[in-house]
Amino acid sequence: MLTSERKALILKTLQQEGRLIAKRFSQQVDVSEDTIRRDLRELAREGLLQRVHGGALPASSAIADFAARERLESAAKTGLGKAGASLIQPGQIVFLDGGTTNVQLARHLPRGLQATIVTHSPSIAIELVDHPGIDVEIIGGRLFKHSIVAVGASSAEAIARIRFDAFFMGATGLHPDTGVTTGDPEEAAIKRLIARQSAETILLATREKLGAASSYRIMPLDEVDTLVIEPMLPPELLEPFDALKINMVEA
Repeated sequence: MLTSERKALILKTLQQEGRLIAKRFSQQVDVSEDTIRRDLRELAREGLLQRVHGGALPASSAIADFAARERLESAAKTGLGKAGASLIQPGQIVFLDGGTTNVQLARHLPRGLQATIVTHSPSIAIELVDHPGIDVEIIGGRLFKHSIVAVGASSAEAIARIRFDAFFMGATGLHPDTGVTTGDPEEAAIKRLIARQSAETILLATREKLGAASSYRIMPLDEVDTLVIEPMLPPELLEPFDALKINMVEA
């Protein structure tokens, strides 16, 4: 089997099974485990999978920069945003994480809603400038340009002073093995802090994030309270989340 054929089979296996065990796969294709591990390293460098101990998981496709993700704005994100907006209650103090799906949530908050939105995302804050009933508090810090959010010590210090009724978290991957993940360690740390300060953590997840993984863990899956998902997803895709008894809301 040619290297290109073997790599294509690796990616197909990940797509179908959600994980790949290097030792087992090497036996299936009758090559050494070292050869498969080399293939995995090369595919990981190309961003096509996420290496883990003993094998690999599907890589999240939600790793492009903010501008690229915004250009790929989809009906699914709009639907998730509307569903997320409906979960915010009058009088709540809510932290809205950065991300293109949460931008859709901000756009669809009811005009009559009275609430406080705290965010470290300039994109979210701008969406709420003309909302008559929303008080906006902006968390400052060093701008993480990939996601257009503030991070760092000053951000953490400000966040630690507030208790939130709900946190709408952004993430790039949700997998039963790795939990909730993202692509940057400092951003992951800020998300963990916000979750600790929040009574409830809610995730709006497009299909490609389910069963995918990125490099840095934010939290275990079972610490997510509510998962807002696209309608009519395959039952096998949702099985790990059902098993953890995560509350799932279809958009």
